[in-house]
Amino acid sequence: MESRNDLNTDELTRYARQTLIPSIGEEGQKKIKGSNVFVAGAGGLGSICAFYLAAAGVGRMTIVDSDKVEATNLNRQILYSTIDIGTPKVLSAKKKLEALNPHCLVKPIHAEMGAGNILDLIGDCGIIVDATDNIETRRVLNSASLQRGIPFIYGGVREFDGMITSFVPGRTPCFDCLFPALETPKRTIGVVGPVPGVIGSLQVLEVLKIILGLGGLLAGRLIFFSAVDMSFREIQVMQNPHCPVCGTYPREERNL
Repeated sequence: MESRNDLNTDELTRYARQTLIPSIGEEGQKKIKGSNVFVAGAGGLGSICAFYLAAAGVGRMTIVDSDKVEATNLNRQILYSTIDIGTPKVLSAKKKLEALNPHCLVKPIHAEMGAGNILDLIGDCGIIVDATDNIETRRVLNSASLQRGIPFIYGGVREFDGMITSFVPGRTPCFDCLFPALETPKRTIGVVGPVPGVIGSLQVLEVLKIILGLGGLLAGRLIFFSAVDMSFREIQVMQNPHCPVCGTYPREERNL
């Protein structure tokens, strides 16, 4: 009997360069097709993440953002062009992503994310991709990740710098362990366009490794990227045993 995740002829051709990789193959590609990913934000990071997730063959994707396309977005938000100015980002994103890959079902939600609606917005998605630009929403995503027991792939960018880590409930620190006192900047922060490209691409790699069960995640590891000197620095991060957010959740010791 055929499974809904079986690959048709077009998909076998489309993903041929991925299925050639021994650690992916057709079975891995079926796992990617069967995945459901939540992308929080459709800006610089969200554009990159959503684009590469769709291109890789993710079967379902929910994208949530409350903004409309503005001219100031166009230096880094690759899903949009001048003609899209004034259009809700998620609607433009759905059109572009499904044109890229009609096998990817994109659910656009034009809404604010908050504690009161985040679990409903996430639905049955199995991975959260953080592509937001404010700390308050990230704390909401962190809480939802812990409540649902699903990974939360964090990415942040500013000017020529970026950082990324993967929060896995029960196995790693959570967002609030690392950034308990961090606040959203009061002023608009500049971003050079390729930096979200670097960080967003790394976030998608983390998502694909989780789907494929490959291990080697940035779990308990925070990567800093600086485009100024083209350097990557890694630091080990530990759970705060007194964290008011994740401290009461059970932990598992596993190799990631």
